Amino acid sequence: QLQLVESGGGSVQAGGSLRLSCAASGSIYRAYAMGWYRQAPGKQRDLVAIMALSGIANYSDSVKGRFTISRDNAKNTVYLQMNDLKPEDTAVYYCYVRTVVANWGQGTQVTVSS
Repeated sequence: QLQLVESGGGSVQAGGSLRLSCAASGSIYRAYAMGWYRQAPGKQRDLVAIMALSGIANYSDSVKGRFTISRDNAKNTVYLQMNDLKPEDTAVYYCYVRTVVANWGQGTQVTVSS
């Protein structure tokens, strides 16, 4: 079982920045994709950003131009740099790593006040 440890969440004012990190531990043959989802109270979990092994990244329309995903394959770590945060970004952010199966982190809270 792959374990994902997330960090970097917290509370910021609108316009601020945060950087999320997710370190994967355990046996990893190949991480085909690493990324981030988020879920606000009463809403479903939605994709924020994801990066394939090739380095190609995809973002949801709501975060394009503000968020940047990156990964360090040697450290089995994925990052999410979040700039110009808005109140609608408030959610629990979940790390996602796909090997031969989907793996999920425990989630880290991001709160953006106006």
